[in-house]
Amino acid sequence: MSVFSQLAQSSAYYEQSATPNDDAAVYVMLIFLFFFVVISIISYVVYSLLLGRIFKKAGVEQWIAWVPFYNFWKTLELGGQQGFWAVLLVIPFVNIVASIFLYIAMYNIGLKLQKEGWFVLFAIFLPIVWYAWLALDSSKWNEKGGTLPSRATSKI
Repeated sequence: MSVFSQLAQSSAYYEQSATPNDDAAVYVMLIFLFFFVVISIISYVVYSLLLGRIFKKAGVEQWIAWVPFYNFWKTLELGGQQGFWAVLLVIPFVNIVASIFLYIAMYNIGLKLQKEGWFVLFAIFLPIVWYAWLALDSSKWNEKGGTLPSRATSKI
């Protein structure tokens, strides 16, 4: 028996035994895909609602929070950065630099909503907490930003 005939027989055996498992794998993949889509839609709705409330505090129309890329553009502008960085967020390697500008904008937005400088760590590591905190607290928008109450310092 030649090597080719042995390969043909083992290939035929594999195709017969693997077919039922392939169907199960397809169903599992479809279930994962369904849940991924549902979770993505839910997270986008929550993100847009929270961002819309932040935009309302800033005096920007809330519908902008629902428009992809334009919401990042407006977030960058509110934070004192150039809006075009939002478009560059989808370009590999350039998106790292664009993300840094987005975090700088988030830092400035936090200052304009009377938050301390360290508050930007939530934007970097737990963005949903950052959005929820800014959207749901009672802070007011201060265009000048960074005008936090000064800490009492004593001179000896």
